[in-house]
Amino acid sequence: MNQPRNIVAAAAGGLGCIFVLCLTPSTSRAWGDEGHKVVALVADHYLHPGVRQKVQTILATDTSQLTPSTDIADEATWADKFRDSDRHTTKVRYNLTHQWHFVDIEITGGDIDTACFGHPAQDTKASQGPAQDCVVDKINAFASELRDPNTDADERRAALQFLLHFIGDVHQPLHASDDHDQGGNLKSVDAVGIATGTLHHYWDTEFVARLGTDPKKVAQDLVDTTSPGQVKSWSKGGVRSWAVQSSNLARLRAYGGLGDPDANGKYTLSSSYVTHATNAIARQLARAGVRLARVLNDALQ
Repeated sequence: MNQPRNIVAAAAGGLGCIFVLCLTPSTSRAWGDEGHKVVALVADHYLHPGVRQKVQTILATDTSQLTPSTDIADEATWADKFRDSDRHTTKVRYNLTHQWHFVDIEITGGDIDTACFGHPAQDTKASQGPAQDCVVDKINAFASELRDPNTDADERRAALQFLLHFIGDVHQPLHASDDHDQGGNLKSVDAVGIATGTLHHYWDTEFVARLGTDPKKVAQDLVDTTSPGQVKSWSKGGVRSWAVQSSNLARLRAYGGLGDPDANGKYTLSSSYVTHATNAIARQLARAGVRLARVLNDALQ
């Protein structure tokens, strides 16, 4: 429980339905860039016009060059790139922030308070620690900073950048659950038409890829199939309840139905599993976008 995730990405700088074949597996990068972009683009649809302008203005001050541009979709990937920008050198950013991306609620007998390290006190700016903290508490801390007009400009930008990413993370079921396997990173799986990878990678990337290859189109499809009633329902509750919902989904869909591994410890996913997982991913991306918009609208109205 709460073991460091083995996440690999390349970055530099500082703070300031189709099958896709032969994708290179990564281990624990929630949603991958595409999924995070989809969440941000769904959220952008639901932002109040004045809030959208404030978001764009704040993000435009990012000079880190960790993302291709400072638009909301690209900036939703910033937190991964910031974390990994010194992963193979000093590890200062990596060691400080890597545990903030998940909340490992054990699927058997686990609880969110233990997974959140007992909710340590926030005695500094949220971007400065503590290192042992979970995604639930970091979302709440950064939302509070973004809402506070006295937060300095650099910290406010960081708060927005982390929120764009972390609200996506908490909706990835394997960033909110654990089966003594580092959130699915220690389970090898395959499926017809999809290269062998970890269970976590499948939920991060492979099932997202089945929704389409263009984040803008995927986001628009999700918006078009989300009803006003769903928007109203999904906007309720808080981060803790969203994390528990994700964890329950992992128990039901990600870990449920895996069956038994073969002699080499690998699980073969059925076509039914893949279909149900893809549908669950679509729902989670849409929920994350709606909820991200709610948080930003509340903080920046």
